[in-house]
Formats: sequence, structure tokens, C-alpha cells
Amino acid sequence: MALIRLTDVEKSFRDGRDGVRRVLRGVNLMLDEGEMVSVRGVSGSGKTTLLSVLGTTLKADAGFYIFDGEDVTKRADNTALRSEKIGFLFQDHRLMPQYTAWENILLPVLATASHSTEEDERYARELMALLGIEHMADQYPTTLSGGEASRVALCRALIRKPKLLLADEPTGQLDRENAAQVASLLEMVNKRLKTTIIVVTHSEELAEAAARRFVLREGVLDEL
Repeated sequence: MALIRLTDVEKSFRDGRDGVRRVLRGVNLMLDEGEMVSVRGVSGSGKTTLLSVLGTTLKADAGFYIFDGEDVTKRADNTALRSEKIGFLFQDHRLMPQYTAWENILLPVLATASHSTEEDERYARELMALLGIEHMADQYPTTLSGGEASRVALCRALIRKPKLLLADEPTGQLDRENAAQVASLLEMVNKRLKTTIIVVTHSEELAEAAARRFVLREGVLDEL
């Protein structure tokens, strides 16, 4: 079943000189549930804009975006959908320094509830065990290595059991060894949890880990 369908999606921005810069040019994309795909492209090719449209934090100017059977381009507010069905993994991790790894992982749950449930906490422990960081629950972000922080951030992105995980340059600040580990972890999450994953990356190694690979050139998306 198709989880994502983009049809002729366009997005433009004012360039500050009363001109218009077309960033996405008629993008088409169809992904089934459980797929893992990568999108490569040089800086300025539109990768971040594409990820923002997919994550419903940015509305397309034209075209259609069907996500999990809903036309999100027609919805006035996608906040609830985004919270329940989409996870985000960022290059800089964005962990809250005042909270432990355990608390950081549960933050998405606490965004919509006053406290975490036993089920939430059980799943958090499962994710930490899956990613090999169960012994780091009480550590603070400043004590974690880059690779460890990536694993905590990945657990946090998965805690709500999203249908879609969007990863924005997740290995951009890591050395080669840790970058390879993150690529392997994303593959494992995709296979074991059946989470649909879209990775935007400059890394050829990370891109090659995906079953389907795309390139974005001047706002045009092509499958390799």
C-alpha cells in the first residue's frame, strides 16, 4: 500500500529582489509502507525543502501530497498528524542538555500527555536495547559521543511508533566509523520495525544503504 504520493509538487520562494526562485519543480514520488529510500543532491538543490514538505512543516504551492491515505495539502493544520505519524532525525541531534537520555527519548510523548505510560516506557527500553544504549539511560547529552547521541536521537524519533521517519543528514557531523554505524542502524530499524525511512544525505555510503535511491537536481527528483 502506498504511504506517500507526491504529484507535481511545486515550491517557490521570494529571493529578496522581487524575484521568485523555484525550489521544487514538479516533484513526483510514490513510496510503499516499509520502504527505505535516500535522496542525494548538492547544496541548494531543494533537499531541505522536500523534507519539509514531506514532514508537513511546509506547504507546497501546487500539486498534491497524499500521506497515509489523506491529502495533507488540503488540511489547515497537520500538527496532530505530524506528532502521531512522522518522526524526525536531525544532523545536530537536538537533544535537550538539561534532560537525561531517557528523558530525551520520552519528550515526544510528553508533548501531548502529562506523563508517560507503562507502555511508553516499555517501548523506550526496547528501543534502547535494540540500539545498544540501555546502559546510557541516566547520562546527559554532554557525556555522550556523537554516535551515542545519534542513537538517543533515533530512539526519540521512533518512540511514537511513526509510520514515516525523515532523516536530515543524520551522519553529517560524524566520523566515518560512526556514520557507518548509523547507516546500519537505520537499515535495521527499517527491516525490524518496518518503518518507512527517507534519508536526505551527501554521503554516498548512507545513500547506498537504501533500497531505492534518488537524486534531486535543481528541484527535479529522479530515481537512479
